[in-house]
Amino acid sequence: MASSPCSSVNFDSGLEIKTRSVEQTLIPLVSQITTLINHKDKPKKSERTQQAIQRVGQAVSVAVGRFVAVGEAIAVENEELKEEMGMACFEARRAGDAIAQLTDVGTAVTPPVDGRTTVFSDRTGMVKAARMLLSSVTKVLVLADRIVIKQIITSRNKVLVTLEQLERVSTFQEFVQIFSQFGNQMVEFAHLTGDRQNDLKDENKKARMAAARAVLEKCTMMLLTASKTCLRHPDCESARINKDAVFHRMRFALEQVMEIVTDARPCGETKVLPLSIYTGIKDFKSNVEGLREGLYLLPHQALSGQLEAVVERMEDFTDSAYTSHEHREGILQLCQLARQDTDQLITAWMEASLNAKEATEEMELSILKTCQSVYELRRELHKVAVGRAADLLKLHAEHLPLRALKASGGEGNLEAVAEYARTLGEQKEQLVETCRLLCHVSGTEPLEITCIHAEETFHVIGPQIISAAQTLALHPSSKIAKENLDVFCEAWESQLCDMAVLLREINDVFEGRRGGAASGDKRAYVSLPRPKHSANLKTVKAVKLDAEEQSTIAKLGLELRLLTSDVDTEVEKWEDQEHDIVRQGQSLSSMAYSMHLFTRGEGLLKTTTELFHQAEVLSEEGLQLCSSLHTFSTQLMDEEKVAVLSEMEKLMGLCQQLQMGVRTPVQGKTATFQKVDSSIQNTRAIITVVIYLLPVCNKIVRKYKSERSNLGSPQSWRDRQSSTAVKDDVLNGKNSNGFGVKSLEQHMANLTFLESK
Repeated sequence: MASSPCSSVNFDSGLEIKTRSVEQTLIPLVSQITTLINHKDKPKKSERTQQAIQRVGQAVSVAVGRFVAVGEAIAVENEELKEEMGMACFEARRAGDAIAQLTDVGTAVTPPVDGRTTVFSDRTGMVKAARMLLSSVTKVLVLADRIVIKQIITSRNKVLVTLEQLERVSTFQEFVQIFSQFGNQMVEFAHLTGDRQNDLKDENKKARMAAARAVLEKCTMMLLTASKTCLRHPDCESARINKDAVFHRMRFALEQVMEIVTDARPCGETKVLPLSIYTGIKDFKSNVEGLREGLYLLPHQALSGQLEAVVERMEDFTDSAYTSHEHREGILQLCQLARQDTDQLITAWMEASLNAKEATEEMELSILKTCQSVYELRRELHKVAVGRAADLLKLHAEHLPLRALKASGGEGNLEAVAEYARTLGEQKEQLVETCRLLCHVSGTEPLEITCIHAEETFHVIGPQIISAAQTLALHPSSKIAKENLDVFCEAWESQLCDMAVLLREINDVFEGRRGGAASGDKRAYVSLPRPKHSANLKTVKAVKLDAEEQSTIAKLGLELRLLTSDVDTEVEKWEDQEHDIVRQGQSLSSMAYSMHLFTRGEGLLKTTTELFHQAEVLSEEGLQLCSSLHTFSTQLMDEEKVAVLSEMEKLMGLCQQLQMGVRTPVQGKTATFQKVDSSIQNTRAIITVVIYLLPVCNKIVRKYKSERSNLGSPQSWRDRQSSTAVKDDVLNGKNSNGFGVKSLEQHMANLTFLESK
């Protein structure tokens, strides 16, 4: 936040702000205080100005009072922070009172007779009070943040204890009892870490948290079936290997979460990403362009050495058995061209260093050529990596090795299982290598982290599928062994879907778009944990899904995520981003994305009650879109009108079906789960229709604009125009008061913690 108001007042709290919620809570306070401090001293001030300053000062004091009351309530509930929190709250309240006193301008019109100073005569006092207030409020927020961290650590410790108990169980009855407790603990942990992930300022930490949580999400279901299989077949070595791998991976992921949350690593070591080709090229290009500013910033040989280090990393591409001869030759030729251009640049650079104080025309040309050659190299690498990934996803869309392993395992055919295991192993190696190539061209560090996570996932799940298939082949009549293999195969398929999303995001970055990835940042912030006992808090009866149900719903959610990306893609093709159909389509996509986050235990929707409310709002927005489509269709020719109205009727039916479903009360956990499943499926159907409608309507709007710009017959144009006086507005989507994403974001931006009750 380079332009954050926080930068306009300098104070030293000795505390590092690591979360968005703390930062966002401070911004309105800093803005108000800055208004007071920067108020220019004038010989004469109007009464309106004096009253405005007094209102700001009083608003700060009142907001601080509310804020401190919450902080003090939290201190009562957390004995270990009571003293520190109490002192910070006391200082904040004192500073707030001082600001209110300094801005009390009741006697400022005439010279003060009671000796009291005001903001007009004691600017130094205001600065001092402001610093004290900001320092103490920041300390309250950071202390409260410590409580959030403590909650996550406590939750994780509970999970670890129960995990150890699960690993030692010897009977089904004991396992069912403990796993039920474990599932509830994992759901709690998922919500706490999901909130933390959304709140982190560091995008790399956020990506690492997402990767670790994805492992835990998948492993929870795997742990259930792997443990059940091991209990049913206690003497089966492959079942034991399968189960041990799941427990090991869960512990590793839990440790990763703790490293991110506590910002600590074993032995103080720092997490460093392997240097990608993209990063190497970016640094090289930066140094090349930096020569314009200074000819002596680095030695001549450093530039060629830096390029050679980048070229060396391209062995992942050129040494791969899966890289075609044509692509390999293309990469090598571009590497040679980059070397030649760099050599010419160094020659021009040395001449300029001897004969001139700044870059010459020849050197400028060499800089441009070198930058262009490395860009061409990066583009070729991107094409190879993305093309390889897309081909692999198409090739493995049918999941033939998985089907074959299931079939041969169910037949008890160990030889066939071994054969198809080799096929899956080859597929795994291809996917692992492709993820490595994607990491080189991903374009951002968070995407690099996601690529590394995908690589590790394929590397681990492949052998687990094989051990599960071997267990089924040894016990072909075992329903539990079959279920276990199904779960691991579904995890593999899910990772392939995640890879398709990753591929799209990498393309978005390369092409200068952010696409659906950005929509994950649309969230509100909650900084302080709520006190446990508060008269203002209303309790709502709601259901949280257990781990198995969450896993089932997550599959539907992933499909919803892919569909929202398709909506984003279609929306980008519209010239008029303010068209009602576009805005309402974006709004539906944004709400569907929040429902997708719910299926992952993330985002703002925490309970089924909140999910159903979101679904109801989505259905209402869908009906608003139907209204816009109906108005839009009135200006269309017969064939176009029929096509739009047909899809509009389909959309209306789906929205009404969703609305009725979420409004129907249900009782019991099973009925609630079915209602969640139905709501997400209906939402998926609605978004599918929206994806069809967006390009159809866009094509019609473009056609309409084309007719306007190529008027073959003035008379025919007048005839069409006379059909309605507002046709331009209708087709350009200016007649509706639709619910827009921008208005929602503006509304959320106005809600700050300091103004809440």
